[in-house]
Amino acid sequence: MRVAAVVLAGGSGTRVGADRNKVYLTIAGRSIISWSLRTMAALPAVTRLVLVIRPADRELVGPLLATELPGVDVELVDGGAQRQDSELQALRHLAPEITAGDIDIVAIHDGARPLATAELMNQVLDAAARYGGAVPGLPASGLVATGDNGVATPLSGRHVGVQTPQAFAAVPLLAAYEAAARDDYSATDTAGCMQRYSSVEVRCVPGGVDNLKVTTPADLVLAESLLGQRR
Repeated sequence: MRVAAVVLAGGSGTRVGADRNKVYLTIAGRSIISWSLRTMAALPAVTRLVLVIRPADRELVGPLLATELPGVDVELVDGGAQRQDSELQALRHLAPEITAGDIDIVAIHDGARPLATAELMNQVLDAAARYGGAVPGLPASGLVATGDNGVATPLSGRHVGVQTPQAFAAVPLLAAYEAAARDDYSATDTAGCMQRYSSVEVRCVPGGVDNLKVTTPADLVLAESLLGQRR
């Protein structure tokens, strides 16, 4: 299994109250983004590591990688206006190797999730290699649907809150994103695009209870505490 790991770092620090892209804030002695990059770089199956950045952050990223990930080959790709655009840019960057059959699986991870473990990542990759696609998720309870009249209806069936990394067979993933680009379609996450434009089976594996996404100041405090305990 040859894996290209893509980490998305195109967000901002608006909701977290920062004056910069939140993934470059420091928690537990390292930038948020470097935690995910370090974990992915250490996975035996990962042969390519791609960081999708905002063009405005390029001058910041170089020195950060040299300091926090010395010797790690991280390929930088400029992202787009939306998540879908950034993922497409990464896939087009990898397209020659994907079409040549040199990349089997592409894993896409949100750089604002610094607590994703190697164990979780390997479980997602193994499921993607077996079924074609995999996402981590945690059971979500107490969900209701509301109509225009405001009436709430409990949802039936099993529901999960989906996390990242999400991993998929490389060839159908690239094809799905090119199809979405032709239709000017944008999904909320990678799995959404795959479910619309491919027949790949997407399996859900148990997510990490502490695989939180740093969005608010409280998330920063919690993430730093959890990472500090790990260290």
